[in-house]
Amino acid sequence: MDFFKSANTGVLNLAPYQPGKPVEELERELGLKQIVKLASNENPLGPTPQLQVHLGEILKDCARYPDGSAFQLKQKLSEQLGVATDCLTVGNGSNDVLELLARVFLKPGHNTVVSQHAFVVYGLVTQSLGATLREVPCVDYQQDLDATLAMIDDQTRIVFIANPNNPTGTWVRGDALERFLKAVPATTLVVLDEAYVEYVDDPAYPNGLGLLDQFSNLVVTRTFSKAYGLAALRLGYAVSHPDVADLMNRIRQPFNVNSMALAAGLIALEDPGHVAQGVAVNRQGLQVLNAGLADLSLAVIPSVGNFVCFDLGQDALPIYQALLMQGVIVRPIGVYGLPQHLRVSVGTPEENRVFLDALGRVLIP
Repeated sequence: MDFFKSANTGVLNLAPYQPGKPVEELERELGLKQIVKLASNENPLGPTPQLQVHLGEILKDCARYPDGSAFQLKQKLSEQLGVATDCLTVGNGSNDVLELLARVFLKPGHNTVVSQHAFVVYGLVTQSLGATLREVPCVDYQQDLDATLAMIDDQTRIVFIANPNNPTGTWVRGDALERFLKAVPATTLVVLDEAYVEYVDDPAYPNGLGLLDQFSNLVVTRTFSKAYGLAALRLGYAVSHPDVADLMNRIRQPFNVNSMALAAGLIALEDPGHVAQGVAVNRQGLQVLNAGLADLSLAVIPSVGNFVCFDLGQDALPIYQALLMQGVIVRPIGVYGLPQHLRVSVGTPEENRVFLDALGRVLIP
């Protein structure tokens, strides 16, 4: 049997998502023991220490299925975010809720609109369903909302906006976002992906949750993978109009979030001090990385996330490979249309120093 002939057309045109290279893989390949991974925008501090305190208690019930309704986590999110529980959809990472939205609203003949250099998952979920991906050129690496609006037609079901955007770290201002939302047709869903929201402290940055009452076609997605340090457990959520949440929950897998993730999310929400500490470390790390890259005469895209994207002025893959030989894992982003750029996550002060020293050796042998 020719399985490729039998597969959905939308799937045939996709390439698998390529995550950052795992530490264990580099250890196997090169036999290195001292490895710094700054490839996946992970929290260098890890999760709250309180998680280890409660780990044994959580594992006692691992023979039981998790609470498919995520009742306790939704209650806590409702209290902290000021949203109703029926507006919440919990997922196996925010990627899960992004896919749920696509499955609810997209089919062949429909289209989504995204920005150039946008998170690749938007295209994966769109094209897997046979819908069309429309890409709007950036202006100075930032999403052009006027051009995005002009790209919308009567078959546009979703506009994805990552704020801030991965991998560029650029962001959309609150005044511009509100003007855009007022002009978007009510039949088009605007998905505001706020995976890095906790790291942004600019007063002009919009909190998407504050716009939900005004715009019923707005959906805000967030994650516990970054600032809360729970990337391995996969936990994210969407906040939306209750009808949108209802539709998403109709196709959500019954136990799409495991018990460990649900419990860890609750514990993480009880320790805002740990998040604040991580944000402070990130702020200092961004300054160090920006200064170090400038000292190496490399152009940096200004970022408000927990990562920096920088231009090497040449094919980035040889530099990426050379850094691997030094035991430093960063992220090549040619798949995002940036073949001369690398993205580096903010690490601990020591990890940032190791990266900058290694990059200096690679660029100036």
